[in-house]
Amino acid sequence: MKNTFGTSVSITLFGESHGEAIGATLDGLCPGILVDEEFIASQLSKRRPNGKTDTPRIEKDEYKILSGVFNGKTTGTPITVVIPNENTRSSDYNYGVARPSHADYSAFMKYHGFEDFRGGGHFSGRITAPIVALGAIAIKALEKIGVKVGTHILSCGGVKDKEFCNNISILSSQLEQLQNRESQSLPTISPCEEEMMEKILEAKKYGDSIGGTIQTAILGIPAGVGEPWFDTIEGILSHAVFSIGGIKGIEFGLGFGFATMRGSRANDPFALSYDGEVVTLSNHNGGINGGITNGMPIMFNCAVKPTPSISQPQDTVNFSAGEETKLEIKGRHDPAIIRRICVVVDSVVAITLCDMLSQRYGTDIFLEGFKK
Repeated sequence: MKNTFGTSVSITLFGESHGEAIGATLDGLCPGILVDEEFIASQLSKRRPNGKTDTPRIEKDEYKILSGVFNGKTTGTPITVVIPNENTRSSDYNYGVARPSHADYSAFMKYHGFEDFRGGGHFSGRITAPIVALGAIAIKALEKIGVKVGTHILSCGGVKDKEFCNNISILSSQLEQLQNRESQSLPTISPCEEEMMEKILEAKKYGDSIGGTIQTAILGIPAGVGEPWFDTIEGILSHAVFSIGGIKGIEFGLGFGFATMRGSRANDPFALSYDGEVVTLSNHNGGINGGITNGMPIMFNCAVKPTPSISQPQDTVNFSAGEETKLEIKGRHDPAIIRRICVVVDSVVAITLCDMLSQRYGTDIFLEGFKK
């Protein structure tokens, strides 16, 4: 289905940026999972614009759970979340003038002019809000069985954060640090936040925008998850992460770094831990061999493009009139989406992991845990 992702646990999206509401349905999650509504609100606050580096369009994101939750726990039936749109300003958008690097023209070619173009319509980053709401339920389900997910800004404007540590204890602390951060702060694991913010504000001053890279870590997935060839864990995670509009590249482990290395340095030697578990002494492959998890932390980096909405004059085409024109985008836009996209990636990854673990161990994995 075109707006649905997942097999055993699936998510379906609906709504447009300036429509009455946006929402999503999560289907297949087992019954009995605690739904922490304070945590859902906290996750939404990390996605919500709330600082000088974000768009002035601020929505309350007062979500409603319409189904699938009773007495604070999942029922096992589809969970539907709806979030009203309130702070819209549709007059900022003129149909027919293609905003560079937006989906305006491609949407016109697909939907023949019937698409809701206001605020980017169904292609807007606004649609990620219900993903985050349902992702919060998935994150808590994973935490219950010892799986943690976290994403930080690895680089922005030439400023670099340190990378996640492969040491399990240190990595666990880093993921907790990210989870407990203030909603308006940049998700970093070293004290480089202020320097990054300066780079974002510098771009904003000139009517421009800025991108960067983010790094995601998944801790606690046992060896043996994933399928060879077409349903590798890299392939499924990439499929899910690339659904987020601002993501334009992904690499697992050292990724493109392998291209300049010899096998003697690139390989991850195997060893036995103090309790007899098979481990690797390095983690260049990002916890994956043959498309299947090897028990080490899963690590991947993503490239986040600069926000395409900028206030500088740009060359474009009015596809309705069939003529070239100039465009200076009006409206309220982010000079960088990299802070807000981190919690979206966490949410998409958590839902995807719930799906893959349910396929591997059965849907009651989140009640029973991993069994050896």
